Amino acid sequence: MVDTPRAVAEAAARLAGGTGPLAVDAERASGFRYSNRAYLLQFRRAGAGTVLVDPIPVADDLAPLAAVVNPLEWVLHSADQDLPGMADLGLRPASLFDTELAGRLAGFDRVGLAAVVERLLGLELQKGHGADDWSRRPLPESWLNYAALDVEVLVELRDAMAAELDSQGKTDWAAQEFEHIRLAGPPKPKPDRWRRTSQIHSLKSPRQLAAVRELWRARDEIAARRDIAPGRILPDSAITAAAAANPMSVDALRALPVFGGPRQRRSSRVWLQALDRARSLPDSELPPVTQPFTGPPPAGRWARKHPEAADRLAAARAGLSALGEQVRVPVENLLTPEVVRRLCWDFVPADHAGENLDDLTAFVDASLVAGDARPWQRQLTAPVLATALGGPTAGRRHP
Repeated sequence: MVDTPRAVAEAAARLAGGTGPLAVDAERASGFRYSNRAYLLQFRRAGAGTVLVDPIPVADDLAPLAAVVNPLEWVLHSADQDLPGMADLGLRPASLFDTELAGRLAGFDRVGLAAVVERLLGLELQKGHGADDWSRRPLPESWLNYAALDVEVLVELRDAMAAELDSQGKTDWAAQEFEHIRLAGPPKPKPDRWRRTSQIHSLKSPRQLAAVRELWRARDEIAARRDIAPGRILPDSAITAAAAANPMSVDALRALPVFGGPRQRRSSRVWLQALDRARSLPDSELPPVTQPFTGPPPAGRWARKHPEAADRLAAARAGLSALGEQVRVPVENLLTPEVVRRLCWDFVPADHAGENLDDLTAFVDASLVAGDARPWQRQLTAPVLATALGGPTAGRRHP
């Protein structure tokens, strides 16, 4: 375990003496901690062996490691999960190969690390500790062995996967996708995250939703301050139960499930104050029952609100599904569903009257550029979507 500045420098020197790409993985503590930080880093390179780094005590001492690993090609499985935490530590790859995404582009039905390793290398990976609390210290020896195995054959897997992609003519597709992930950065927080509270759909009034929002915010503040997963502070089920019951006193709150437990009793005033804030809000500040949206509404509502758009979306989905089967790529990897929905919803047939299929294809391609689609995606999908927009259902008038 590398956990001192001197050990970091020695590990960097070992990895610098290796050759070829660098296998990389990181272990987080999802479900245990609020943050998405990395609690263990794993590196392996030919000629250098495997290095396990505890980033917690050496977070400010990783410059020698960054100087060696940042110029290299990194091989990760499901890179978008690990890259943000690595970037927080100053570790960023010069290029990238994602074996999970490569499996999707290759048309594999199962793309978990164990599944693709078994399929391409004929090896079986040990299972066990992926969902454990990697923030605990000291880490058990069996956990460290498990972590080391995650990078043991990643470079071999990369080479086998690259050969598979080459045989299918998808090497350039993969390169574009890898670069997109490398440069993407962390995902943007979604608005109104409190609306993702479990069982919230059982609540029907704006006042009840306000109670959920205030309880969620109070919990989130505590969770962030203590770096504990929100569900371990207060489960979602307790939030919706309190919002529905609307307890007016500490005793009434503690009579509800969960709130009467020893851990929650200490925070009773915090939760009751959150409920009081919701009760005191004027009607103008209550959240709407239906989540507001800036883009197209949920597709299930299109047939009633905008039937022509519903026809276009059905035609687009059918065309993309057939294309996905033809090229052996999942539809969601051909284009993000949101890009397809927005295109079909916003398209105005009258604005394109008299245009031929080439004109429509050029219009679609420009829309896909705005939606951050990669060149290979645009080349494949623009003609399909243009046909869907200009087909016999595009201008249909429904009664």
